[in-house]
Amino acid sequence: MHICLFDIDGTLVNTGGAGKAALDEALVEVFGVAQASGVSTVGRTDRGIAIDMFTEYGIEHTEESWQRFLDGYLLRLSNNLPQRDGRVLPGVEALLDLLATREDVAVGLLTGNVEEGARRKLEFFGIAERFAFGGFGDLHPSRNSVAAEALQQAERFVGQPADPQRVWVIGDTPLDVQCARAIGARAIGVSSGLVAADELAASDPDLMLSDLSDPGPLLAMMDGAI
Repeated sequence: MHICLFDIDGTLVNTGGAGKAALDEALVEVFGVAQASGVSTVGRTDRGIAIDMFTEYGIEHTEESWQRFLDGYLLRLSNNLPQRDGRVLPGVEALLDLLATREDVAVGLLTGNVEEGARRKLEFFGIAERFAFGGFGDLHPSRNSVAAEALQQAERFVGQPADPQRVWVIGDTPLDVQCARAIGARAIGVSSGLVAADELAASDPDLMLSDLSDPGPLLAMMDGAI
C-alpha cells in the first residue's frame, strides 16, 4: 500500500495570503500588540508559529493564550479566504482524481495547519473530502512530530504497518523534505510555493517537480519505474 501525505499551502492550494493575514490579525486584535509579527510561517506548524509570536511580544504561552489565539485565527481565516485571490494549484485535482482510482494508494495530509484550519481551507477550495486522515499542527511545534502523527494515522487508516519506501511526502519547502526523512519516507519537492526551486532542490528531495500538472514522474516512482 502506498501512502501519499500532502502538504497544503503552496502544494495543494494558494490561499492568496489568507492564512498569514489571519495569523497576524489574530495576534494584533486578540492580544493588542502594535503590529504584525515578523515570524516566518513558511513550512512551519501553527503551534510553532504561535509560540514564536508569543515569545516576540512577551505573551505567556499557556493553553488559555493558545486557545484565544486559535479561536481568533480561525474566525479571521474564514473571513479572509473569500477576500483573497486564492486557487487550487495546477494539476492537483487531476492527480487526486487519479490516485482515488487506485486501490493501492491511501491519501492523507501532512500539514502545519491546525486540523480545523486545514478543513476550512480545503472545504473553501472544494477538495476537503479527498483526504481521509492526516497529521496537523495543533500540538506540535516541530513538523517532524507532525510527520510521525501523520504516519501513525495512516497506519491506523490502512490497518497495517507502512513500508517507509511506499510513503510519499509531497510538499513545497525544505521542512517537508526534512520531516519526510524523519519518518524514513520518500520526499517529493514541488516548487509551486514560496520557496525558490534551487533552495528546495538543495534539500535533496527524491523527486523535484515544478508543480503537480504532470503526475507521470511521481507515478513512475511509485510503480518502481524510476
